[in-house]
Order: sequence, then C-alpha cells, then structure tokens
Amino acid sequence: MAVVTMFVNGQAMSGGTLNDALNNARFLGKVDTAPKYRFYSVRDEFPGLHPVAAGGAVVPGELYEVEYDVLREHLLPREPAELELGVIELADGRGSLSMRMRESSLDAPGVTDITDRGGWLAYLEGKR
Repeated sequence: MAVVTMFVNGQAMSGGTLNDALNNARFLGKVDTAPKYRFYSVRDEFPGLHPVAAGGAVVPGELYEVEYDVLREHLLPREPAELELGVIELADGRGSLSMRMRESSLDAPGVTDITDRGGWLAYLEGKR
C-alpha cells in the first residue's frame, strides 16, 4: 500500500480527539512547518493552518506516515468543513500533506488568529 506523510497540528496529534484515526499510521516525530503560515482557532474546537506570502510563522505539530486508505476512511471523513487537504512545507524544506484552512473560512465567526500562541496545545493550555 502506498504511503504519504501527514502533518497534523490539532486534534489529530497525540492525545487529541482525532488521534485514534491515526492508529494504523506510523508516528515519525514532532516537527515544525516552515515560517510561511498563520494559525487559527475555529471556535476553540480545532485549529487551522493557512499559507501566507508575508507575516508567517512556524507552527509546531507531528508528522505521520499514513497509508492512503487510513486517510480516506478514517481521518478525512472526520475533518471539519472549514478545512481542506493540501500540501505544506516543513521547516527542513520537505513537503507533506496537511489539513489547511479554506480561504472562505478565514473570516467566519469564531475564527481567531493564534499564530503567536506557540501552537494548538500551548494555546489550549493558556486558556485554562
């Protein structure tokens, strides 16, 4: 079965509510994106990554080696409508699949820029 890498930065990370969708994936470690993204909280339910031409930052997350059927049958069906599958750049220059904010969702109610908060887990911890 063919495999791809999948960068996750929210609920699919270790301990998150979607991490069970990656039970059959191989954890490759913690990684950062290249400094080309803004990071958003959507109603404090999940985060969204969005590429920008300027003013971007590094976003921390995890990298998994995933078979296509795991993506198709377990992870993608559980992703929110505000996100779409795309390709991102990691800090080391490699590319990876990742869920990204849809352009049309950036101005939706409940979307807050949390780029400067150090990632999803740090943002949630800061809200406690």
